[in-house]
Amino acid sequence: MRVRQMAAPLGAIVEDLDVRDINEDVSLELNQLFCQHHVLVFPRQELTPAEQIAFAENWGELVPFPYGSLPGFPNIIELRNRGKVRDVNQHWHSDMTYDPAPPKLTMLYALEAPAIGGETAFANQILAYNELSGGMKSLVDSLLATHSAKDLARLYGQNPDEASEAEHPVVRTHDETGERALYVCAAFTRQFKHWSRQESKVLLDYLYEHSVRPEYQARHQWQAGDLVMWDNRCLLHYAVHDHGDNPRVINRLQVKGTVPK
Repeated sequence: MRVRQMAAPLGAIVEDLDVRDINEDVSLELNQLFCQHHVLVFPRQELTPAEQIAFAENWGELVPFPYGSLPGFPNIIELRNRGKVRDVNQHWHSDMTYDPAPPKLTMLYALEAPAIGGETAFANQILAYNELSGGMKSLVDSLLATHSAKDLARLYGQNPDEASEAEHPVVRTHDETGERALYVCAAFTRQFKHWSRQESKVLLDYLYEHSVRPEYQARHQWQAGDLVMWDNRCLLHYAVHDHGDNPRVINRLQVKGTVPK
């Protein structure tokens, strides 16, 4: 197994490792790398859905997907390029923050990838928090925010009144490393607790802009056979749709997380 850094702000590429054949010691080493780098890329894998699931279960229980999952695999959904207009992931976000206990990590396995474009961008929210001023840290440390799936429900033609909502700290403590990270995203964060939406907007807009500064970012260019996992506890990500109608087929699963604190 060889490990090389993906970019200065985050990420590591783990080469010469078949994820179908790892023992407990290797699993522990990979988790240490994951907590250090927050994105791990495993190139040139050849995985069935069952093998992807078996590897992911080293990090915990998987999230079931009641709708749209692969036949026989309720923990995996297939992501296909359906065109830019129909792509709902063209924004910076952390997955499912509108749930009381959002996923700990997301893992994607590429079956087919475009020759150019279709990257996934990541932004390190530990760096984003660390570079706030002392005064701003004191303010955001004290805040809770409401995260909502109402807009997502409207997009899918569902009743927004039945959409999930949750309240989380604006600064989240990583449950394994103890590091502090910003935990807001334009996709799902609506307002601060005890603040109006108008009052919240000014500060949230600043945090959204600050959290994705270029010096916090890294990008992954997909190739078929890439297995990529990222830490939803301290990263934002963005699916860049600049590959037109070129095929992009990825199997996605997630590992259950804890309530943010």
